[in-house]
Amino acid sequence: MENIILYNKLVNLPENLKSEVADFIDFLLNKSMKESKQTSIHKPKFGSAKGMFKMNADFDEPLEDFLKQ
Repeated sequence: MENIILYNKLVNLPENLKSEVADFIDFLLNKSMKESKQTSIHKPKFGSAKGMFKMNADFDEPLEDFLKQ
């Protein structure tokens, strides 16, 4: 929709409805900013941490603390 059409519709509204339109525009702008922030959050892809962590060879061995009874 073109801005001229929107402007012509807005000019013909009574003053009380113009304030409602202004509130609705503010709501839409806030909603748009929130959505853009949510899409900008980086979600890691599967396998992106490959090679960052090393497991010891004895990882699966029983822990000494549990062997003592």
